[in-house]
Amino acid sequence: MKTYNLTVSCESARGIVAAISSYLADVGCNIVDSSQFDDLDTGRFFMRVSFISEGGETRDKLIAGFKPIAEKFGMTSEIHDAKSRTKVLLMVSRFGHCLNDLLYRWRIGALPIDIVGVVSNHLDYQKIVVNHDIPFHHIPVTKENKPQAEERIMDLVLTTGTDLIVLARYMQVLSDRMCQEMSGRIINIHHSFLPSFKGASPYKQAYERGVKLIGATAHYVTADLDEGPIIEQDTARITHAQSADDYVSIGRDVESQVLARAVHAHIHHRTFINGNRTVVFPASPGSHASERMG
Repeated sequence: MKTYNLTVSCESARGIVAAISSYLADVGCNIVDSSQFDDLDTGRFFMRVSFISEGGETRDKLIAGFKPIAEKFGMTSEIHDAKSRTKVLLMVSRFGHCLNDLLYRWRIGALPIDIVGVVSNHLDYQKIVVNHDIPFHHIPVTKENKPQAEERIMDLVLTTGTDLIVLARYMQVLSDRMCQEMSGRIINIHHSFLPSFKGASPYKQAYERGVKLIGATAHYVTADLDEGPIIEQDTARITHAQSADDYVSIGRDVESQVLARAVHAHIHHRTFINGNRTVVFPASPGSHASERMG
């Protein structure tokens, strides 16, 4: 018996849930978890169903059998083998806390992904990456070679079969073309709950302003810098007794956790882009440990 995840998005209509559940029952599948959301503002419907194929139907047969239902309701739908791993390309510059956190979660099995490589415009983390038996790609970026550097990155995406790019504090702005080609498949971490402090030293700026809450935002990348649909956010409370260095340390911890949770939700097909927003279904309390992360 295999477990699959079905994701659906379409215009809201009567009978969608009944059609999906009836189809799965008819082909010998048992639903083990289901989440749905009907957005009354946009008229869009979103659903994620986890089910076991007790009849032994293959993924290809399930997709083919579901096609008439998808066409009837104008659905965008996908069926994923729950055990298949997302191929992820990590990108980093000179701040390594998010990279190290992702590598650790990957190594202990808390983040079930296939890391196909790490791209950096610096050599700071080459040894760490190579020690994990992961390919390291040094691609320097300057004003003069930026288009060629992006071509090299996109070549890597194609040759490795990358499903998702994760910007683990990669400090280069991606081109509009790359953002469009990888739409919905690039996740970035922004070093603020709200992007109030921009530039090279956001935590120093926050300290100088006496901020009492700092946080981080993980979002899908669009051509609008740091304005893409938000997947995950978190904050930490700060007091007057803490220094600028404390701000940096606490902020990096929050960034690492927020980015990991966003990647985790994406690889388990719990995220849906809904215009400028996202629908993010929570992991089921009864799901496998790899789908729950504190």
